[in-house]
Amino acid sequence: MYLVLIAWIYVAFMMAVAEATSPVGSLLGAVFTFLLYGVLPMSVVAYIMGTPARRRAIKAQEAAEREQALASTSQSPVSAAPDAHCEASGDAVAPVRKEP
Repeated sequence: MYLVLIAWIYVAFMMAVAEATSPVGSLLGAVFTFLLYGVLPMSVVAYIMGTPARRRAIKAQEAAEREQALASTSQSPVSAAPDAHCEASGDAVAPVRKEP
């Protein structure tokens, strides 16, 4: 994968050099040639080609978090009380009603 990226960047660089050294070319044209023919397409290709590696890393992180959660729940006793974690079980303020 990296060989193709490096080769394409090299080709785009040579195109930019040819643009800059041409009698009708300019440095601004060379910069845009390098960016639009080299860096932009290869960044998209690198992102797409790196998707499986990112997906594997995310799954590994989720598995590690899951294992950590299982280890922490097995060490502490589970309480059946709804407010065992000091959280309110409902609204703190009762709703206001009109008298009929």
